[in-house]
Amino acid sequence: MERGYAKAAQRNQEARERLRPLAEGERPPVVTVAAIVCGLIAASIVVLYAAGVKPNGETPQLGQVAGPALIMGILAWGMWRARYWAVVCFQLVLAFLIFAAFYGLALEASTLGGFLASGGLLVVAGTFFFLMVKAMARIQMPHRLPPAGDE
Repeated sequence: MERGYAKAAQRNQEARERLRPLAEGERPPVVTVAAIVCGLIAASIVVLYAAGVKPNGETPQLGQVAGPALIMGILAWGMWRARYWAVVCFQLVLAFLIFAAFYGLALEASTLGGFLASGGLLVVAGTFFFLMVKAMARIQMPHRLPPAGDE
């Protein structure tokens, strides 16, 4: 059993050594896409509320709109600036979406549209989650590369 742990530790160390630190101002592409998605979600919440859209036939209260819009806006800003805390928080949001999509597939989906929506959400959120793990490791690295041209 210890030999298995030693092999895993060695593979982990090799993976860490292959990571390339981010240059100053650099952002992994998946984090850029996630920041844009969060910004679009925040903007859509505000625009739909301002347009008077009534989900389930009821006008939402301001707190029901401001909270999610503010959270997504802060996450968008944090990820745009390649902040580790923002990526971790976005991964938490993705984890909730993955569980919700799995629940939708397993218990709630009763139509083809329901299966496709839950399956699509599961694939998109799962892919984002997987790709962001390496990006988080690069963001968390202790040393940044100097800006290009300063060598």
